[in-house]
Amino acid sequence: MLGLTACHRTPPAEDAKAPAAEAAGEGVTLTAEQVGKVGITTAPAKAADYAPATPGYGVVIAHDTVAVAVAELTTAQAAAGQSRAASQRAQRLAGTPGALSADTVEAATRQVAADSAALALAEHRLSSVIGGGLPAGLATGPALQDLASGKVKLLRATFPLGASLPRTPASLRAARLDATTGWTLHPVWSAPADANLPGRSFFALLKDSDAGEGERLLVWAPGTGPAQHGVTVPASSLVISGGRYWCYVEGKPGVYVRREVATDRPLGADYFVTQGVAAGDKVVTSGAGLLLARELNPSTEAD
Repeated sequence: MLGLTACHRTPPAEDAKAPAAEAAGEGVTLTAEQVGKVGITTAPAKAADYAPATPGYGVVIAHDTVAVAVAELTTAQAAAGQSRAASQRAQRLAGTPGALSADTVEAATRQVAADSAALALAEHRLSSVIGGGLPAGLATGPALQDLASGKVKLLRATFPLGASLPRTPASLRAARLDATTGWTLHPVWSAPADANLPGRSFFALLKDSDAGEGERLLVWAPGTGPAQHGVTVPASSLVISGGRYWCYVEGKPGVYVRREVATDRPLGADYFVTQGVAAGDKVVTSGAGLLLARELNPSTEAD
């Protein structure tokens, strides 16, 4: 019996504290020499305001869809312009020695009507692709060519039924599904309803973005209500443990404490947080992964 009792000894204090450290983030203490070896760098957390927003979903439209519609429109515009010029020339020559026959004039008039109808159809097709009510200067000119070439991407954003939205948002925010990169989108205009997702849809221009065509994005429209006050934490500061996101804050020199970070409110390449980190806190921007390994396995050497 004494032997069996000895086999079931009480675990050491450090073993019993390991699960608590994972949940509470008790932190890591390093000497100045160890900090230098690990390469720990910190930056003060910056104060920021976050306005409430209405979430939705977006998809980057393939530019070839726009290119086909723009090519059809360009061809129709050229044909309509040519037929109008021919008809006007025939009318100017009427009653002169160089006047054209009546059949030729009638043919030119019919061609004007046919080309005008083709132009109207091309405009409707383009409208079905990029929506109606386009901002001034977008329906024609270089902006439309940039869309057709893929230099500027077209994003379709859809917000679910019941979402509180202005008639047309002045701008939208978008981020990848992993919320590591974000963009501001403008201008914004109405889009036809999405048959796959009931709700209100908008088109917006996505500029200077590496988002791929067909990529799904998270989208936010400006909401109502007062802005929230908090700080931003760089995405490079985050580590994942236990299915949650964390950062390390240097409370005292050489003492690094793990704080949980919510990632549901991205601001560009940073995250907006209201708890755990205060303005001016020294957030670890390099070496957080090594600190996590050191915390979860205290026997790990800092070299």
